[in-house]
Amino acid sequence: MTDTLDDLAVLAPAPATDRRRLRLPWHLRLLEAATAYLPVLLMGALALSTWWLVNVSPAPEAARAPAPPRHEPDYTMQRFTVQRFAADGRLRVQIEGAEMRHYPDTDTLEIDSPRIRAFALDGQITNASAIRALTNGDGSEVQLFGSAQVVREATRGQEALEFRSEFLHAFLATERVRSHLPVQVRQGGAELRADGLEYDNLARIVELKGRQRATFAARARP
Repeated sequence: MTDTLDDLAVLAPAPATDRRRLRLPWHLRLLEAATAYLPVLLMGALALSTWWLVNVSPAPEAARAPAPPRHEPDYTMQRFTVQRFAADGRLRVQIEGAEMRHYPDTDTLEIDSPRIRAFALDGQITNASAIRALTNGDGSEVQLFGSAQVVREATRGQEALEFRSEFLHAFLATERVRSHLPVQVRQGGAELRADGLEYDNLARIVELKGRQRATFAARARP
């Protein structure tokens, strides 16, 4: 019987590799197939682990604004004397006290038993004292608490002027004094009392508020 070409192709022996794979047990053939796909499996596992880490990692915290400084003194001084000078070297303000505390958040000084001496451009001297004081950084604005007293010393042709109250707010650079509490004003033989005060030395204006009372010393007859 004569074989055709198609029959010869079918009857041709299988390649050596295929013959060897057919002789291997099934579990070895499975291991060989898995080994062939191992790089693909590792890449997939790496991609999956990366996705998992991204999802479980905590989100970065938003940038926090710096906390505002607390109202606490950054330095203190006991039995001190502080002097402030003008640009031309002249003494403008001298502050003494039992203790001073500086607060950096407001740049203010809190002073126990303050004694303040201010020198105006024209040489006028103003003294201030109280149980406690609160001043700004350069000492040009002073709030006096408890037995507050501000005295503008006498000059030629002008008698001393004195203010007393439980609270006085003195602006030494502009020569103004104010108070929302009962105040007493003395100059020479005159005494004024009021529930509040606005005084401007440069403008020569005194504004008394609320109830007012004035006392004038009688002048001796010639």
